[in-house]
Amino acid sequence: MAFQHCFTDGRSTGLCLGKIVCVGRNYADHAKELNNPIPTEPLLFIKPSTSAVTMEQSFAINEQWGSVHYETELAILIGETLTHASEAEVASGIAGAGLALDLTIRDVQSKLKEKGQPWERAKAFDGSCPLSVFVPIEQIDDLQNIQIQLQINGEMRQDGNSSMMLNKVVPLISEISQLFTLEPGDVVITGTPAGVGQLSKGDQLVASLVDLLRVETTVEG
Repeated sequence: MAFQHCFTDGRSTGLCLGKIVCVGRNYADHAKELNNPIPTEPLLFIKPSTSAVTMEQSFAINEQWGSVHYETELAILIGETLTHASEAEVASGIAGAGLALDLTIRDVQSKLKEKGQPWERAKAFDGSCPLSVFVPIEQIDDLQNIQIQLQINGEMRQDGNSSMMLNKVVPLISEISQLFTLEPGDVVITGTPAGVGQLSKGDQLVASLVDLLRVETTVEG
């Protein structure tokens, strides 16, 4: 799937979406709300490019396997190949930042965790990663001071700041690159603050990186 992203000023990134590297439990308050232990090192999993849909358009949820939950996250677009990258190399290799919804079939994930099995059935299905456009990195003063918000039907559900991350963006991406190469067009989604919950068909969503990006979207009914 070639998934073309544009910057908020309308310029194309010229990048086709690659893999989506996800970070679990990167906010202590989110780990606590699901009664999960706080990891001592980044908890990583991957969504394929086929999991991505455009957040700016309405998106569907498939409830045949159970209820679908939302997790709003800061997404980082990789602009240069990063292999065993230093933090300085990572800082110069980030192309932009945007929003992601990490959609999760929570009941399925819980059963997988009980069995010690991977999470892909609950996390990597088609349509499980609505992505926004990306704000160019040059327009962002500080990746570790971005307010991440989600409103559903006019009610604030998530409101956290990237300063609360257990693993900060640049060292996190550097660590990921020690394990596997990040390529231009790959996206790293950096974990969700507290307030996750179930989506329903017809929900009206407003997701924001405050002062940087605002997306209104709908869950198809």
